[in-house]
Amino acid sequence: MKKKRKQNSSSIMLRSFIWVITLIMLISSLAMVVSIGNQLLEMTRENSDGVIDSLEETIIDDDGDWNKWVLNNTLDTSTSYVHVVNQRGDAKRENYYSPGTKKLLSTQKTKVPLIKNLYYRQGRGFYYYSEGRAKGIDYKLWVNLDEQIEILERAVAVTLVILLLTLIISPLYINVIAERLTNSLKKLTNSAEKATTTSTEQNATLLVPDSPTEVTNLANSFNRLLAQVYKQNEKDKLFVSNAAHELRTPIAAIRSHAQLIQRRGHEHPEVIDKSIQYINDESYQMQALVDELLTLSRAGRVELEMMPVNLAKLVQTVVTKLDSVTTQSIDIQASAGASVVANAESLQQILTNIITNASKYSPSDSQIKIKIVDGNQPVISIYDTGSGISQEDKEHIFEQFYRSPEVRGTIQGTGLGLSIVKQLAELNHITIEFADNVPRGTIVKLIFNQAPENN
Repeated sequence: MKKKRKQNSSSIMLRSFIWVITLIMLISSLAMVVSIGNQLLEMTRENSDGVIDSLEETIIDDDGDWNKWVLNNTLDTSTSYVHVVNQRGDAKRENYYSPGTKKLLSTQKTKVPLIKNLYYRQGRGFYYYSEGRAKGIDYKLWVNLDEQIEILERAVAVTLVILLLTLIISPLYINVIAERLTNSLKKLTNSAEKATTTSTEQNATLLVPDSPTEVTNLANSFNRLLAQVYKQNEKDKLFVSNAAHELRTPIAAIRSHAQLIQRRGHEHPEVIDKSIQYINDESYQMQALVDELLTLSRAGRVELEMMPVNLAKLVQTVVTKLDSVTTQSIDIQASAGASVVANAESLQQILTNIITNASKYSPSDSQIKIKIVDGNQPVISIYDTGSGISQEDKEHIFEQFYRSPEVRGTIQGTGLGLSIVKQLAELNHITIEFADNVPRGTIVKLIFNQAPENN
């Protein structure tokens, strides 16, 4: 049995890079050839459509009509073959064939798979077929593609030459790079091996080689990535734990009332309505939590479409939608011309969450005031006269699932609304500020910053 020969990093990198480069060049060459072929075919189709359109505007019965049409036509008809089927009552002849067409049609044709209207005629080459009908006359057009095939063959030849040169030059260059990287990569590999033995509860780091710069930067990048992964892993664990905790309570309540109905529903029907109402309320709360979890998970992965938004109209739209939900009166003070470049849908969600919060924590007979100030940095301010936000709570206000101990269990909520607001605000280049509304309540300010010009 032949013993497998060990290979060093340099030879493995060399072989791997050659395979990758070869594959990339083959794919690129194929894509280029397909693109050129498709463009040539599209040009032929457009030219054929032009010829058909021109034919439909005339009547051809004989060679005289054909020659007259060719002379008056600005389109390239040098490679066109036309079969005219005249079904009109005043036709001089039912079938007319342009020069060479009858001989062309006598050869056997084969349909080219996957490409519409493309045929191969034995001994004559490739032809593109098109047809049209007007004034009781059918026009059948065949366009010779010899010139297009020749261009395509040249493109194939050029790509093959480029591929061959690449395969000759690449190994020499790659071998030099691979040798320079080997020593530092060995150190990095040994450091990575040690990091794999580190407990998952610790934030592992890799040894950073002094040179070359690329490997040094790579090691630093790995360390930043490891730190980010560790941090994100901890956040994910906390998020899952909190989500499970928030879902466990309504699920337990639903199961409890379902079991109550199951055990005592027949003997005590009066418990059914109350339990069903409780189940409905808890399931609604669960649905709200799941919806906000989905919104939160998507918020960081989407790229919003920005467009001019009139703030006064947007705020009025949100207030109208919330009219049946909020018990407080809402006063809007706005300049009709205030506008920003932002995503209208996410702005509506931001305002909905903030106004809903203002309503939940304010007396039902109070007033919520919304003020819009125009300028280089337009500002939307939402004033309420609720219980306000303590300094301690302000430090945790954007944390997922965080709710003040004073309101937890007394006012419904998931603790995710402001987390969603923060992520959507960042995507819209909005700064959020919280202030006390003296003598009582909270002021939430949405400050619209100018987005970078390359956005």
